[in-house]
Amino acid sequence: MALKLVKTTKGYVSGVEMEGYTIYKGVPYAKPPVGELRFKPPVETEPWAGVLQAEHFSNRSMQFQQSGFYKKEFYDTQESMTPMDEDSLYLNIWTPANAEDEKLPVAFWIHGGAFINGFGHEKEFDGENYCKKGVILVTINYRLGAFGFLVHPWLIAENEKGLAGNYGIRDQIAALKWVYENIEAFGGNRENITVMGQSAGCMSVQTLISSELTKGMIAKAILQSGGGYECELSYDLSMEEAIKVGERFVELCGAESLQELRDLSKEKIQLATGKIHEYFEREGLGLRFIPVIDRDVLEAGHNELARKGAIQDIPYMIGSTKNDILCTPEQIEKGEHSSLYRSCVKWSLLLEELGRKPAYVYFFTRDLPGDDAGAFHSAELWYMFGTLDKSWRPKEAHDYKLSNDMIEAWTNFMKAGNPDSGQKEKWLPCRKDNLFVKEFH
Repeated sequence: MALKLVKTTKGYVSGVEMEGYTIYKGVPYAKPPVGELRFKPPVETEPWAGVLQAEHFSNRSMQFQQSGFYKKEFYDTQESMTPMDEDSLYLNIWTPANAEDEKLPVAFWIHGGAFINGFGHEKEFDGENYCKKGVILVTINYRLGAFGFLVHPWLIAENEKGLAGNYGIRDQIAALKWVYENIEAFGGNRENITVMGQSAGCMSVQTLISSELTKGMIAKAILQSGGGYECELSYDLSMEEAIKVGERFVELCGAESLQELRDLSKEKIQLATGKIHEYFEREGLGLRFIPVIDRDVLEAGHNELARKGAIQDIPYMIGSTKNDILCTPEQIEKGEHSSLYRSCVKWSLLLEELGRKPAYVYFFTRDLPGDDAGAFHSAELWYMFGTLDKSWRPKEAHDYKLSNDMIEAWTNFMKAGNPDSGQKEKWLPCRKDNLFVKEFH
């Protein structure tokens, strides 16, 4: 097993050479957010001596144990299910072989999981096929649940700017900054970074392209099943609402001071996260450990910022799946589109109204073989990463062709901001005079 050295701003890192590409696993982009750094913005990691052996995936962020449908689908292998810990701020990089002197496009992937689950080395995420297309893939971990999004008066009082929450989003920004500053050493073009994500990862992408803190670091964006204009999933959480959640959370923890809260075990924090999440579900409140309007990461709500044009003026790709979240059985039976589908189209039309380039909109409708789940939320991940062989599902020749088509489209967009391959079935932007939506079926 050959090792390959790269010099970063923090020291040398060695990756594992595979056939046609190199992978660097578990590269730290911030200090472990433990002890006094718990519930604080990420802190830049210190330089290291010698060579960092990036041969193993890192810990997962603290999260819930997966069960049911999604466990069977994505979380059933010991190799990817690394231990959970607060020390989880690491990223992974797949680079084509001999890419050091290149300036290749970079895909920066943010995982989903409702901001309470998920990690950057899930088995469906892999950069081999992107490398074959001349694209570097980066996947990241970020803080989840209360660890990543707790807001409380104690935390506001200790911060010199009066800020709290959004630690998980700030982790993503820190990772993006690390990639922007270091990716050229790996053969990447820091001026051509496509930020992309699915579900909570998509909501994260919409937050990043709506934030002043990422200006100049994002060249393109892909939003999958969780974003758009007037999207029901993109709930705007105020500081006042987040404080109420935080106060309830601290009550569940039984902490009498901020120091006591920081001294609690990670297991107790996670247990309280589970209890308050159950309460949210029981009361129909949805997600509450999510990005908050703090007037720093987010100046206002996502829709308001979009309406004002306070989103980055870059190429966008956006879409959803047939059996996605917010799609009712009645809608599917009647062939009607959900509000999530409509929010993707609305996003493109808003861009056009703002005088910008409209988006490329897609709709994934392939009923996955093996059961009756259809084109479920997250189904497209196997295809756009080209990881069908890691799935338990029986595949057909059509699935591999569909996967190849999607990889071609995604990487074309990363390269030039246009997913169209020039083939017979063109992919046009979605405009008011032509509501074109590319169907993958």
